[in-house]
Amino acid sequence: MDYPPAERLPLVEQVHGQAVADPYRWLEDATSPETLRWQAAQDELWLNHAATLPSRYHFRNRVRALSAVGSVSTPVWRGDRCFVLRREPRQDHPVLMVDDTVLLDPVQLDPSGLTTLDSWQPSPDGSRLAFQVSRGGDERSVLHVLDVATGEVVDGPIDGCRYSPIAWLPDGKSFYYVRLRRVLLHHIGSADDQQVFTDEASYGLDLSADGRWLAVSAARGRGNDLWLADLGNDAPPQVLQAGADAVTVVSVGGDGRLYVVTTKDAPTGRICIGDPENPLIWHDYVAADPDAPLSSLAVLDKVVLVGRSRAGIGEIIVHDLVTGRRLGEIPLPGKGSVGSLTTRPEGGHQAWFSYTDSVTPAAVYCYDATTGETSLWSEPPGAAPVAAATATPVSFRSGDGTELDMLVIAGPGDGMPRPTILYGYGGFGQSLTPAYSAFTLAWVEAGGVFVTATLRGGGERGDAWHRAGMLDQKQNVIDDFLAAAEQLIADGWTTSDQLGLCGESNGGLLVGAAITQRPELFAAAVCSAPLLDMVRYERSGLGPQWVPEFGSASDPQQLKTLLSYSPYHHVTPGIRYPAVLFTAFGNDTRVDPLHARKTCAALQHATSGPPDSRPVLLRLDPDAGHSAGSTSQGIALAADMLAFLAGQLRLTPRSDP
Repeated sequence: MDYPPAERLPLVEQVHGQAVADPYRWLEDATSPETLRWQAAQDELWLNHAATLPSRYHFRNRVRALSAVGSVSTPVWRGDRCFVLRREPRQDHPVLMVDDTVLLDPVQLDPSGLTTLDSWQPSPDGSRLAFQVSRGGDERSVLHVLDVATGEVVDGPIDGCRYSPIAWLPDGKSFYYVRLRRVLLHHIGSADDQQVFTDEASYGLDLSADGRWLAVSAARGRGNDLWLADLGNDAPPQVLQAGADAVTVVSVGGDGRLYVVTTKDAPTGRICIGDPENPLIWHDYVAADPDAPLSSLAVLDKVVLVGRSRAGIGEIIVHDLVTGRRLGEIPLPGKGSVGSLTTRPEGGHQAWFSYTDSVTPAAVYCYDATTGETSLWSEPPGAAPVAAATATPVSFRSGDGTELDMLVIAGPGDGMPRPTILYGYGGFGQSLTPAYSAFTLAWVEAGGVFVTATLRGGGERGDAWHRAGMLDQKQNVIDDFLAAAEQLIADGWTTSDQLGLCGESNGGLLVGAAITQRPELFAAAVCSAPLLDMVRYERSGLGPQWVPEFGSASDPQQLKTLLSYSPYHHVTPGIRYPAVLFTAFGNDTRVDPLHARKTCAALQHATSGPPDSRPVLLRLDPDAGHSAGSTSQGIALAADMLAFLAGQLRLTPRSDP
């Protein structure tokens, strides 16, 4: 194996007194002839290597079979109509159903299969549907409106609506939405939208069922600004929160009360109530649980349901509507994850939620407050495979003594140690909770071990847990990940020669930092859609929006922190690095593939030993983006990642079940 030549520029910049080398700056330009030649050579290198992987088609078959359970979403009720997303076995994209009839099929919109349905929101009476689609995974959503009865598009396209929230007015003729990071009011059939909030921000919208109260939030640093507008008069919106170091959301329930969920003085979240007529006065309603962050809230006729996550395991608590007093807990099928609670907008006594765990595909359940019973509402459309795997929680400590957890998923039989994949994320307050994964089960079924680590920076233990892994505390996340690897080896689950890493996006940053800080600890890694050049990350993709999480190179102290762990800047010649597969996506508008290109070139230059034994490779999918695309694209990617790791960790899959 010969790596494609890549010129190393003698480029060293002085930034706030720091010498910052950037020898592969030229690879930032994806359209230059030099980059195109280099990428074409990397494509050929990957394809030649992939053709030698003996388990590639085994994993493709198994991931396809395990994905054939399909999926079904929790229902969205509008008037007498019920809307759900449903994917049948072998179907490439989920389709939007209304009352068991197909309303919107992305493949009918685009037979190439490259168009995805990004989001959708029916009007209050269910007569119209605002939906957003993008092509090739670029997430540059275009908004349309269709008539539900006829299926005809009656408005749009409106571009620049990346995952825009939609707040319909009760008459179904107008809605608030976000375009180019500004809040606007749109009237069906009109091209003259009214700007409501003009500052560029990441906005959230919530409109009360009666159409009177509009809540608008804007992410600002580590908290958010918040307004409540009474659409029944011309008064300016009331400022509920500005410049606060807390995340707060509000909504007006069908009972007319103002419900406030906030991390102010409560890192795991507390619930307060108030009067929307006097929204600056809140009263405690449901106290924070220091061990269980809030995840969702549903207001029914006589009770309130509160979703929480305790040590990564979902739970739903029933509270009295008037007092907020705890009444009990809804029994769940097991120790897994619970999706967001949905109800009818007009209220009622029922709530719907999804449940999944490491071996159980997601199904939808309905809770009835009048009887206190929970029943299965909808199963995934395909037959669930019988997974001979068990999930074992393992506790361990990071280098500074912080107690952590990881979930070890393994099948029966071949003794220990085994080829093991360690997966982590640790950022943006996002929680890793148990979920059915064809990727995971295909590996475990083949005889491997799959481990998900709970790291600081996530949301598993609330806002304080997130803050302990952001900005100048980011090294904590890396240390946690390394401690998980060391514990797996110490406990006999695996060895350094059988241990591989896997991470995506912010998790790709984590993997890159781990292999550049402790290369001897791992044999292989898959680094997917990663952030890796932390000095220049904010110059591309959605990088500017992530400065509150990582910091900015424009700040001297924050630059020092970024340089301390930036993987691209810690690649050192002469070190035997693990085998690495970078996966990147040509239409990724969140994390530019330049990170993977530059660090791939740096590692190919630096790593010692023959390339055939521990190769550094780049797999680019030109027609995919950062978010989930078609099922077939996901299956192909998962199979290649697993086959690469199997080849490096010496896993020979058992025969197909």
